[in-house]
Amino acid sequence: MSVQMNTEYGNIEMASDVISTVVGGAATEIFGIVGMASRNQVRDGINEILNRDNYSKGVVVRQEDKDIAVDVYIIVSYGTKITEVSKNVQERVGYQLEHDLGIKASSVNVFVQGVRVQNDF
Repeated sequence: MSVQMNTEYGNIEMASDVISTVVGGAATEIFGIVGMASRNQVRDGINEILNRDNYSKGVVVRQEDKDIAVDVYIIVSYGTKITEVSKNVQERVGYQLEHDLGIKASSVNVFVQGVRVQNDF
């Protein structure tokens, strides 16, 4: 799927993988995020943290009129306040989409797929 935008100069079409990469990069920079998770862990057979090449498996992008809706699947660090981490993801993803791609997100839905203990040695 791709997202289409009309500008005064013509049409712009962005692949959802481009948007997923921006969303995944923004989400994983937040304190308390261990990484991205697959949205279909059973089907994909992935029960691990996604790397940059697989961010599209942890992000769902839907076009709604002129805006987009984004679902982000994450794994959080044990001991962090999940509601605060999720709120930070929503704010950061919305900002990055508008700043980097010029796309306004009508909603950023965060799904916490797991909690992991981090060893900080």
